Amino acid sequence: MSSEQALISLKSISKVYGEGAAKTYALKGIDLEIHDGEFVAIMGASGSGKSTAMNIIGCLDSQSEGTYFFKGIDVKELNRNQKALLRRNYFGFIFQGFNLLGRTSALENVELPLIYRGVPESERLKSTKEALIKVGLEEVADHTPAELSGGQQQRVAIARAIATNPIVILADEPTGNLDSVKSKEVMELLKSFNETQGITIIMVTHEEDMAAYADRIIVFKDGLIENDKISGGA
Repeated sequence: MSSEQALISLKSISKVYGEGAAKTYALKGIDLEIHDGEFVAIMGASGSGKSTAMNIIGCLDSQSEGTYFFKGIDVKELNRNQKALLRRNYFGFIFQGFNLLGRTSALENVELPLIYRGVPESERLKSTKEALIKVGLEEVADHTPAELSGGQQQRVAIARAIATNPIVILADEPTGNLDSVKSKEVMELLKSFNETQGITIIMVTHEEDMAAYADRIIVFKDGLIENDKISGGA
């Protein structure tokens, strides 16, 4: 398929750290296409390049060589402000450590990216409350993270990611700090957003049972894509 048809297209992407004898390739010229509405799991050992690829896709880092197209646009041609707008308007991020502000309520945490976007207050509150309802947390909207369980905190993080109506969610080990029951709840939430809202989900995980929720599993090894296969399902 052509890069015009793909939502995300990585062409011969390399990432180099250091110079001379210390030069290290985190990615070694990978090619990857992800299409609108896919649920993709990225797996691999520590140092395999999976997180580097995720960071480049999310415009949190830049490639050393190669081309990254997002919706047909060459991301390398964008300046810093344009990349920030791309992140803000198209991506939602979910992290293993939740990354919630400790002294603010669940509602205020979810509201934060909308404040950065400059969304008017009445519209912000409507979107924030709707996002909390979608993750089943409307009754604890005024609770701080310390008053919530790990599973609830991750659902707040998911609500924050979907409040902006992103077309892509990037999830980095979203179940890494959760027990098996809470992990399943989080994965079923992500799967439902993919299936009912068509949100493209790209998830880094080291857990095969979590990766099985995805439609497609990509395995990285030593900076290269070792395997790219359709998932058998959870």
